[in-house]
Amino acid sequence: MSAIHTHALTRRFGDVQAVAGIDMQVERGEIFGFLGPNGSGKTTTIRMLTGRLRPTSGRIEVLGHAIPDERDALYPRAAVVGESKDLYERLTGRENLNLFADLRGVPRSQVDAALQRFALADRAHHAVRGYSQGMRQRLLLARAFLSQPDLLFLDEPTRGLDPASARALRAAIRQINGQGCTVFLTTHLMEEAEQLCHRVGLIAKGRLVAQGTPAALRAAHGERALHLTTAEGRARLALDDPQTPDRVRAALAAGAVQHLTVDAPSLEDVFLKLTGEALDAEAPDGHQTPDREAPDHA
Repeated sequence: MSAIHTHALTRRFGDVQAVAGIDMQVERGEIFGFLGPNGSGKTTTIRMLTGRLRPTSGRIEVLGHAIPDERDALYPRAAVVGESKDLYERLTGRENLNLFADLRGVPRSQVDAALQRFALADRAHHAVRGYSQGMRQRLLLARAFLSQPDLLFLDEPTRGLDPASARALRAAIRQINGQGCTVFLTTHLMEEAEQLCHRVGLIAKGRLVAQGTPAALRAAHGERALHLTTAEGRARLALDDPQTPDRVRAALAAGAVQHLTVDAPSLEDVFLKLTGEALDAEAPDGHQTPDREAPDHA
């Protein structure tokens, strides 16, 4: 049984269609990357998957539960990590975890292990308002993992982090996944998606335009090329062009080749080819996108 399965999932806000008929399957035990520009429907989709927003039409099944009707059954088995603004700033890291443990019925004895796991033990008695952004994100992960969820939703977990903090957080995500937790991840960073994700889904304008492993998507949709530098200049030759081998052989025979490299397609290249949109695209100034601004509905 899949961790997540959707069929024809759709959400409209008035005349705006934020999510347009998504068919998606996330297998248990994998890290699945959900990728797209701002306003593409990522956050709206997550809110529907977690039961916080009722779809206009379509079906959702998460961990075997029909969502949103069986949202209460999903609650103890899934966790969501978004922005750090829902931490209690005046409480210490330990107090934040103790409070969450009490709410979830988790023994407080597990708090120490969570602080150690996410490298927060040395700052456990400090108020969260003094934490760096990376520490706050690790505290959110520690809080989510206290209840040992089967499924973890992460909404841009390394946004705004320095490289060292982002690397530490990615290591924590791998550790969580290694213990059997399925991870559903959104990110704008294609390199991060390639490092972390077993499979990815690409969404644009509310539609899922492709899904598969990063390698499979690059092979299916990417364009491999040779960069050939001679005394006359630099040329980019498509590997799939039948004339490319002859041009390279002629240049080599003439002794004109100064430099020759292969340009492998990236996941970002694939996304741009399929959608024509930059991954860090912002919504037009003065306009609110339904993906970010839609109100919560149970």
